[in-house]
Amino acid sequence: MTGKPLISGYDALLSDLDGVVYAGQQAVPGAAEALERLADTGTALGYITNNASRSSEQVAAHLRDLGAPATADQVFGSARAGALLLARHIPAGSKVLVTGSQTLADETAAQGFIPVRSALELPAAVIQGFDPALGWMELAEASFAIASGAFWIATNTDMTIPRERGIAPGNGALVAAVQAATGAVPLVAGKPEAGIFTTAAAALGAHRPLVVGDRLDTDILGGNKAGMDTAVVLTGVDGPEAVLGARIAERPLYLLGSLAELYLPYPAVIRDGAGFRCGAAKAAIENGGLRVSGSRDDVDTWRAACAAWWNAYPDQAATTTPELVD
Repeated sequence: MTGKPLISGYDALLSDLDGVVYAGQQAVPGAAEALERLADTGTALGYITNNASRSSEQVAAHLRDLGAPATADQVFGSARAGALLLARHIPAGSKVLVTGSQTLADETAAQGFIPVRSALELPAAVIQGFDPALGWMELAEASFAIASGAFWIATNTDMTIPRERGIAPGNGALVAAVQAATGAVPLVAGKPEAGIFTTAAAALGAHRPLVVGDRLDTDILGGNKAGMDTAVVLTGVDGPEAVLGARIAERPLYLLGSLAELYLPYPAVIRDGAGFRCGAAKAAIENGGLRVSGSRDDVDTWRAACAAWWNAYPDQAATTTPELVD
């Protein structure tokens, strides 16, 4: 493999956190070291997170504890994005029911709103973000306010969140509970909307950022919406099968096994007869299925498979489950 490292083509890395840098309190192996190396390449670093339960300072401190480089101004979270979005729709000084963490309440107050915790306060809006301490009573208060006409913003709609013990319900699952109770649909501030990515790029002075994440429906979809190049890393929620079957809006430009591969030339995927080849792996469409040759543990196999399937179905509007044939 020859050529320039993948990251050399970009002036900033916009990295997701959960599933990319850490899972819960534990670091993803090798992630901190890969992020440290960015300074040697002159690449700016920003963290894009949908977690609205912690402040930028708290997130940065956690990252530093794990050995990753981080300052508060490098962290772009959905709590602040939600409060900023709220300011575009609700007059300053309005009461806002905060269904989420103290961080979310603080960000809401910083935009000139009055945070409240009960629908009896007659709030003009509800802002909902992830907090592991949220319970039925908080979700009920949000439902009462929204049913009474309050404007509703969700910081994000991630259905799941990775933790040390596995995959747990995310903010999207809690938003879905309120949605089921009210029939309302929130305006979403964080990923997969483009604004959080463009805001981060502007703050970093980046003109050609690379977005890296582990989720197709938030990180990759959001980066694609923002018109940025995207890379999915296989250390979190979405595995190679999900990437292969992704709809067009959620297809990444790059498929990486880990962040360490940012410092390697990206392998060429070459048309090979009726199919595609990446390294020693090959893939081609046969009788509606996908024939692959190569180890399923080799990322090159999935790169070839994605090239073959996406070439055959370039405008796939829904996710698919390709049948793999050895």
